[in-house]
Amino acid sequence: MNKQVDIKKLSPKDFETDQEVRWCPGCGDYAILKAVQMTLANMGATPENTVFISGIGCSSRFPYYMETYGFHTIHGRAPAVATGVKLANPALDVWLVTGDGDGLSIGGNHMLHVLRRNVNMQIMLFNNEIYGLTKGQYSPTSKQGTKSPSTPLGSIDLPLTPCSFAIGAGARFVARGIDTALKALPGTLARAQQHIGASFIEIYQNCIVFNDKTFEHFTLKKEAANTQIHVVHGEPMIYGKEKNRGLHFDKEKFALETVTIGENGISEDDILVHDETNKLMAQMLVELTAPDFPVVCGVIYCDPVESYDDAAHRQMDEAKAAKKPDFNALIRQGRTWKVE
Repeated sequence: MNKQVDIKKLSPKDFETDQEVRWCPGCGDYAILKAVQMTLANMGATPENTVFISGIGCSSRFPYYMETYGFHTIHGRAPAVATGVKLANPALDVWLVTGDGDGLSIGGNHMLHVLRRNVNMQIMLFNNEIYGLTKGQYSPTSKQGTKSPSTPLGSIDLPLTPCSFAIGAGARFVARGIDTALKALPGTLARAQQHIGASFIEIYQNCIVFNDKTFEHFTLKKEAANTQIHVVHGEPMIYGKEKNRGLHFDKEKFALETVTIGENGISEDDILVHDETNKLMAQMLVELTAPDFPVVCGVIYCDPVESYDDAAHRQMDEAKAAKKPDFNALIRQGRTWKVE
C-alpha cells in the first residue's frame, strides 16, 4: 500500500534567502523580486528544481536573493551557461536574469542564439534604458538625446526595442511587464514558465539613481489606464479609464491606430481582437509607444514549437536506439597498425 505523502505548499517567503538585498532604495528590482517569488509560490515550484542564472549588472544580483540554485556568471554570457544547464539536466526549471546592457550589448549575440534555438527557459530582461551598475552610461535601449557619462552631448544612437529584437531573432514567446505592476506581472511570468521553449519577458524597471522616471509618461498610476493596454488572447484590445478606447487596424495604411468607441461610427466590433499566435500583429504591437499609443503589456506573442533541449535529447535517444554501442569496434575503426 502506497503511503500518502503531504507536500507542503510553499509561500513567497520560502523563496527568500538570508542575504541582505543590496539594491538602491526605491529600485524597481525589489518589486520584480517580489513578483518572481510570488509566481514560484503560486505555481507550486520547488527550490531544488529551480535555478536562476545571471550575467553582470544590477539585475544580475538576482540569484543571491532566491532560495534556489543559482549561477552568477560573466558579462553577457548567461545564455550560454543556461543552455548548458538545461541540456545537462532538462528537469530543472531555468530562469535567466539579464539587463538591457548585459543582454543586448555585450550579450546580444548570445541572446540572439538562445532565442533562435528555442532553449526551454524563461528570460527576464530588466530594461531601465541605462547602465546602472557602472554608473549611468547609455545602453542599447537609451532614448536619443540621453545625456550620460559616455554621451555628454546626448546619445545619437537609434534605440533598440527588446521585444522587436526577440521576435526578429525567432523567439516563440514574447511578453512585457512593468516592475511595479504586481497584479499583472506574476500572471505573465506564470504564462512564460508554462511555455515550452524560450520565453522572453521584457520588464520595464525604473533606475531611481541614473534614469529616474524615464517611463513615468506611461507608468504613473493615475494615467496608467490611458497609457497601457494589457492584452489577452481572444479579447478585443480595449483600454482607457472609461474602457472606451481601442486599437483598430487601418487596412489602407496597413497600420494600427487608436480609436474611440462611439465616435465616427466606431463600435466595439471594430476593435482589433488580440491573436497571440499572429507574428505580424505582435511586431506591430511591440513598436507602439506612448503618448501616441498605449504601451502594450502581457503576452504579446506565443506560438510554440519543439524546444532545442527536447530535440537534442530526442536525437540522442534515436541514435542510441538505432545502433547498439560496440566499444571494441569503435576503438578499432579507421587506420590500425599491428605490431609483431
